[in-house]
Amino acid sequence: MPYNELIMDHFSNPRNIGEIADADGVGEVGNPVCGDMMKFTIKVKDNRLEDVKFLTFGCGAAIAVSSMVSEMAKGKTLEEAMQISNKDVAEALGGLPGNKMHCSNLGADALHNAIEDYRQRQTAAKPIAVDIKESCSCAFCDDFDCPIPAESPCQPKTVEPVLCPGCNEPLAKGAAACPHCTTA
Repeated sequence: MPYNELIMDHFSNPRNIGEIADADGVGEVGNPVCGDMMKFTIKVKDNRLEDVKFLTFGCGAAIAVSSMVSEMAKGKTLEEAMQISNKDVAEALGGLPGNKMHCSNLGADALHNAIEDYRQRQTAAKPIAVDIKESCSCAFCDDFDCPIPAESPCQPKTVEPVLCPGCNEPLAKGAAACPHCTTA
């Protein structure tokens, strides 16, 4: 199957090519079999992809896929952009030859890696202010609300609350889902 006009247009006139110097997130992928390599850089504002740029070393399909992914992702929320799949990219390009479908995987993966990199940077940069409370460590209670009288046989212990793996916010004891980001 030869490349269609849309693929050829994105290959000949790639959109959003380049690199964001002060990127909020960077995602890189490569395929050692075919030699394709893609690097996506993103700029995020108010949970939206304000800018998306790419650098690709590879065949015409790899360049076209990178161009299309950047167009599809720009302006979307991070959650919407994470939903972009290889199938979506191939369909947006009007189909890819079977032996080039792996290129659509690389493009979507590079974008997803850039978003994950952004999220990790946000978590690492975010100071966590957590109230560490004393609780009782006796056999009868183990609760933040247990008052420990001065003459109590109980030994106070420092308890750090459990943090949500999705947003790193403290979770209430026994919570089934995070009230901040709804991670279950």
